[in-house]
Amino acid sequence: MENFNIRRLRVDDADAITKIYAAITRRSVEPDFKKVVEGHAQNGEEACFIAEHQGKIVGFMISYILTAGFGETKSAWIATVGVDPDFMGQGIGAEMARKIFEIYKAAGIEKVYTSVRWDSTDLLSFFKTLGFDRSEFINLKKAIH
Repeated sequence: MENFNIRRLRVDDADAITKIYAAITRRSVEPDFKKVVEGHAQNGEEACFIAEHQGKIVGFMISYILTAGFGETKSAWIATVGVDPDFMGQGIGAEMARKIFEIYKAAGIEKVYTSVRWDSTDLLSFFKTLGFDRSEFINLKKAIH
């Protein structure tokens, strides 16, 4: 984690985050993604961070608080995370997660959740190294045409 700076997400970070997300997924990003990132940056209660290296944004982690959702009194959710492929494996994601955990713990939140695709073994492994395990939730979906 040498020469990296972790700071709070700002609205003007949305373009760089969108580029990182596109580099990871190798496809174009929906225009709404940038608006969602900007919305999270404007919400001061949420813990959302970016990682910079020599002034360039190289990673992001966006989380939010869910109050009284699905039987939980108050919990936090990591909605999305990404590290520029050229900077993966250097502890950037883990450091952003540690900052998020500190903030939510100080706020009295006891549980942090996330959702990972079953076939995304690298992301699943990343969250496992942070101490995440299966939760009492099951993801459901319904296609609407």
